[in-house]
Amino acid sequence: MRKPRHLRKVLRSTATAVAAAASLVLLPLAAAPAQAAPSAIASGMTWTVLAKGDGTVRVGADAATDAYNGDTAATATLPLLCLRVNGSAVPSGITPDFYAGWSRGTVAATPPVLGRTLTSRAVADALCAQYYGPEWRMAEFHDGRYGSALEFSGGWSFWAYGYVPDGSRFWTAIDDQPANPWN
Repeated sequence: MRKPRHLRKVLRSTATAVAAAASLVLLPLAAAPAQAAPSAIASGMTWTVLAKGDGTVRVGADAATDAYNGDTAATATLPLLCLRVNGSAVPSGITPDFYAGWSRGTVAATPPVLGRTLTSRAVADALCAQYYGPEWRMAEFHDGRYGSALEFSGGWSFWAYGYVPDGSRFWTAIDDQPANPWN
C-alpha cells in the first residue's frame, strides 16, 4: 500500500530534520578534543614548630611551606594541627604582630592522618573535634591576631598555648588559597 503524497512529504521532512539535528548535536562532541585526566596530585600546606615558650608554642611556615599551592602531596600521612580558640589573653613575653600573632587559644596535633582523607574543611574540623572536643577545629593560616585588642588578623605563624612535637610537619588550612589537601 502506497502512502499518500502529503504523508511521504511529511515523513521525508521529519527524517531530514532529525538527521540535521543529530549532526548538530554529534558533530561538536566528535570534534571536541579529548580532555586528559588530571595528572597533578593534590597537595596541602604544612606548618611546623618555629619556637617554644613557657607553655606556649609558635607554629608556622618555614622554608618548606608553600602557602599558595601546597607543599606536601595528599598521599602523605601527617598530624593535623588543631586549635581551640577560647579568648586567652596574650601571655607576657609575646608581642603579637602580623607575622607572629596570638591565636587566643590552645593548639594540639592529632595522630597522623592521610591527607587525601581530608576531603573538606568540615572533615578536618570534625577530626579535631573527635580527638579533643567540640570546640576544636583545624588551625588556619590567618588564626594569629595582633593589635591592641587583637582586632587584626595576620598570617604565616601564630603563638598558642599547648604542645605539638618538634621536628614534625602538620596539615594546616588556608582559606584564601588552593593549598589544602581537598583543593
